[in-house]
Amino acid sequence: MEQLATALEPYQRFDPTGWVGVFRLIPTWGGALALGIGVLMALFGGRRLFRLVAAPLGALIAQIWAAPLAVHLGFGNNAKQIVIGSTFALAISGLFWPPIVVFFAFGVPAGLIGGQLAGDTDWFLGFGPGFFLGGAMGVVMHRLVGAILSAALGAWVAVLGLMALLRPVVPAVNWLAGSPVFVLAVAACVAIAGGVFQIFVRPSEEQARAKKIEDKLNKRKAREQKALEARWEKYNNRSE
Repeated sequence: MEQLATALEPYQRFDPTGWVGVFRLIPTWGGALALGIGVLMALFGGRRLFRLVAAPLGALIAQIWAAPLAVHLGFGNNAKQIVIGSTFALAISGLFWPPIVVFFAFGVPAGLIGGQLAGDTDWFLGFGPGFFLGGAMGVVMHRLVGAILSAALGAWVAVLGLMALLRPVVPAVNWLAGSPVFVLAVAACVAIAGGVFQIFVRPSEEQARAKKIEDKLNKRKAREQKALEARWEKYNNRSE
């Protein structure tokens, strides 16, 4: 848990170099695993598989933002317990009802921005409206958000996994890590490609459901036609 907290610590602030540097904590076998999972998330993580994305995403949200929120809300002394509890709560919620994670994924950043704009004195007055408005917008656009979030998270996991996988054999990876803008640009391109595939290329849930019903009807018609032909054949044989 401590190593995970160390790896996610840069994501609590604007630190692109730290975001990219996390790949150094991933072993080679972990890089291969992260690459495969990331590609799967980027291309197919926006529907039923979004549960598998929402669970780790919920845990990630808790690991990154639960402690700062606890401090702002006056529970700094219990921050560690709050982080652990919220991590399990959001991970389990993501498995059973992903919109909860979407709510927090949009609500917490929006609330933090609102609190930052309001200042330390009126922080909660800025955080509250931003949190609820951002979360509500995320839930309303759940399907689209699911595709975008899964593509973005999957792309980042895949890029970090690829860097961890290549680091022992390609020394230039460490040099590239010193240019976070390039790494972020590559991840953004992968995320855009994954999002476009999920939203515009992959059939929607309604289309997939209609295609499934159509296939069942065609199979039933084929069986009925075959049975009718068999009956006619028997009738003709008797007539002869």
